[in-house]
Amino acid sequence: MKKTTQKILPLLLTFSLSMAVFSGCGTGSSPAPSSSAPAPEPSSAADPAPSESTPETPEAKKVLLVTSFGTSYNDNRDLSIGSVEKALTDAYPEYEMRRAFTSQIIIDKLKERDGIEIDNVTQAMDRLVADGVKEVVIQPTHVMSGFEYDDIVKEVSPYQEKFDSFKMGSPLLITDEDYQELASVIAEETKEYDTDGSAVVFMGHGTEHEANAAYARLQKVLTEGGYSRYFIGTVEAEPSLEDVLALVQASGAKKVTLLPLMIVAGDHANNDMAGDEDDSWKSVFEKAGFEVECVLKGLGQYPGIQKMFVDHVAKTISE
Repeated sequence: MKKTTQKILPLLLTFSLSMAVFSGCGTGSSPAPSSSAPAPEPSSAADPAPSESTPETPEAKKVLLVTSFGTSYNDNRDLSIGSVEKALTDAYPEYEMRRAFTSQIIIDKLKERDGIEIDNVTQAMDRLVADGVKEVVIQPTHVMSGFEYDDIVKEVSPYQEKFDSFKMGSPLLITDEDYQELASVIAEETKEYDTDGSAVVFMGHGTEHEANAAYARLQKVLTEGGYSRYFIGTVEAEPSLEDVLALVQASGAKKVTLLPLMIVAGDHANNDMAGDEDDSWKSVFEKAGFEVECVLKGLGQYPGIQKMFVDHVAKTISE
C-alpha cells in the first residue's frame, strides 16, 4: 500500500502543475476576444522605422522641367504657359511636370503680391537633385534661342553629371520646319482678321542677340507663303514699329489687327502694344489713321503652338 501511494503522489503533483499552467493561459482577469472583434494589426518590428542616419532610398523619377520667362498676369499665365504645360503633361504622363521661371523680377513680384512661389532655374535644378530625380528633360518655352535661352543652358549645364539622363530641348524656332509650322499656325488662328483692306501685325519682343534675325526670317516665310497682309515687328529691336507702320501704309490697308508674337500676352502686349499711352502701337497706328483692334492672346494659347512644343520634347527624348 505504501509503495502504491508513493507512485500515485508524483502523478498527482504533475497533474496539478499542468492545470495551473493551463489556468494561466486561459481567461484569467481579462476576457477572451469574441469572434466579432477586429484582428490585431500585424507587428512592424521586422520593418524598423527609418531614422535620420538611414534615410529611405528615393524612388527613381523622370521629370519634365518647363522653363518660361514668366509673367505677373495671372489669367494670361494660366491660359498660355499653363496650357503648354498641360499639353506636355497629357502627352508625357510618365514624366512629372515641373515649372521654373527665368525672370527673377517676376518671381519676386508673384511671391510678394500673391504669395505664389515659383523656382528660378537654379532652384529648380537643386530641387531635382535633392529629390533624387534620375532623368530630366528641360524644355524652354522661349520663342528663339536668344539671351534668355543661353542663360538657361549656362545654368543647367553644371548639373548634367548629377543625372542618369539629362536632355535639353530647343525653343520654338530652330529649324526651317519650325518657321513653316509657326507661319501656318498663326495664319490659321488669325484668318478671321485676314480680309481685304486689313493688315495683321504681330509684335515680338526683339533682342540685341543675333537670334533677332528670326523675325525677318519669319516675315520672309509668311510673305513667300502668300500671307501678304501679315507683318512682323518688335518692341526693342528690328523691324521696329516705324518699319512696320511704313509697310502697312504701303499695303493700302485701312484696318490693323495687333497681336503679340510672344508666348504670353503679358506686360508688353497689354502696355506697349494695346496700351493707351501715346507711344503704344495701338496709339501710333490710330494716329496714322488706321482702325485698330487689339487681340491679347499669347502664342501659348494656340493649340498648334502647344503641339510644336510637344513635338520638340518628343525629338529631344528620342535623341
